[in-house]
Amino acid sequence: MRPRHPLSRKLPATWLFSDARARTDVIALAALLPPGAGIVVRHDNLAPGVRWRLLRRLMRLARARGHSVLLAGTPALAARWGADGVHLRQHDARRAGQARRLGLLMTMPVHDAREARRTRRAKADGVFISPLHPTRSHPGAPVLARAAWLRLARLAGGQAIALGGMTPARALALQRARGMNTGWAAIDAWEEKASKRQARQKRNAVPT
Repeated sequence: MRPRHPLSRKLPATWLFSDARARTDVIALAALLPPGAGIVVRHDNLAPGVRWRLLRRLMRLARARGHSVLLAGTPALAARWGADGVHLRQHDARRAGQARRLGLLMTMPVHDAREARRTRRAKADGVFISPLHPTRSHPGAPVLARAAWLRLARLAGGQAIALGGMTPARALALQRARGMNTGWAAIDAWEEKASKRQARQKRNAVPT
């Protein structure tokens, strides 16, 4: 059995969620993360072998950059594939004890008070609370007001991480409102950063 992570271990403050709908390759997006960031690997639509190879590629990059990589799925699969932790969906909350026994970092998503209470019972290390702002991945979905987000953060326990239309500026504003460090996660923000970098590279490549 892998060694347990110490209970005091702090989760990364900055996160990338992999998304099969993203226009930019997830490896390229992961390369934009600051050192010590976190990555949640979803891509559930991939065949198991392809998904495993994607995880291994991300793990190699993570080892060089000090990132933590969590696999969305079951604790058993995350441990077998060598991930640092598991992103446990709400319907798998009953597996939280298994994640702790395997020494995995564990995060869960929260969208409402019922899920927040379930997450607190599961004793998740980190809680992705969403959507705080409108997001391209869920167009038209109702968003949480900041006050509602903060109530869910207090109710859920664990390290609160904002998801949904997040940017560094919005993360800073939320931290100031909460009066403590609050993590943030995104898909679109990293894609936008990748697009801007590519545009700069193209401009610099034009001969003068």
